Amino acid sequence: MAGKGVLVTGGTSGIGLATARRFLAEGARVFVCADDAAAVDATVASLGVGGGYCDVSRSEEVGSMVAAADAWLGGIDVLVNNAGVAQRSPFLDITAASFDRVVAVNLRGAFLVAQAVARGMVERGRGGVILNMSSTNGLGGEEDYAHYNATKAGVLLLTRTMAVELGTHRIRVNALCPGYIRTPLNAAIAAGSGDDFVGAYIRDRIPLARAGSAEDVAGAYAFLASDDAAFVTGTELVIDGGQLAVM
Repeated sequence: MAGKGVLVTGGTSGIGLATARRFLAEGARVFVCADDAAAVDATVASLGVGGGYCDVSRSEEVGSMVAAADAWLGGIDVLVNNAGVAQRSPFLDITAASFDRVVAVNLRGAFLVAQAVARGMVERGRGGVILNMSSTNGLGGEEDYAHYNATKAGVLLLTRTMAVELGTHRIRVNALCPGYIRTPLNAAIAAGSGDDFVGAYIRDRIPLARAGSAEDVAGAYAFLASDDAAFVTGTELVIDGGQLAVM
């Protein structure tokens, strides 16, 4: 990855921050974005990366951010399309506004950023890698996450279609499907779910008997971006400790 230009959306906390650190360790140049300007400034200062504010659901902000990242990196070689939100709510209680926001960030946002980056990759003609964040929730219907599950399933079909259309431009497109990962986002959800929610979830659903780490997912991103995955496109990599194997 030495010298490669990598854009990480949602790159200031959790999986995104761990991924920015991993790609820096691999010798890449990194640009992060998030919808928290203070967090972007702190990440830029601590890691020495490029950065910019962006709400990925807004097309005008995406266009400006991708242009800034492209200029700072000297061309985007790898997109880690990582930004996302999650809200826990029973299907019968989900509001239209909540549904729309989850779709806007997780699916519309993934599309907008990927399209803007892919256009630049095609124009430069040197290929590239696009990695979209899906989830095990895109492969199975976990209760209380209907809106989130729907977006993550959508990301998988978006990924496969992009791979079909962009392959002739030497652009590989894959998705990651993490299971339960210890992140600030999941910690906030767990805080409102009972004292032993995480412990019970691990005991009942994860054969490796631990939650995943952000670094586990960052390593998967690094593999799929590398030449070791040069013939891998249009598919998803599951990182779940065996969660999907449980009946």
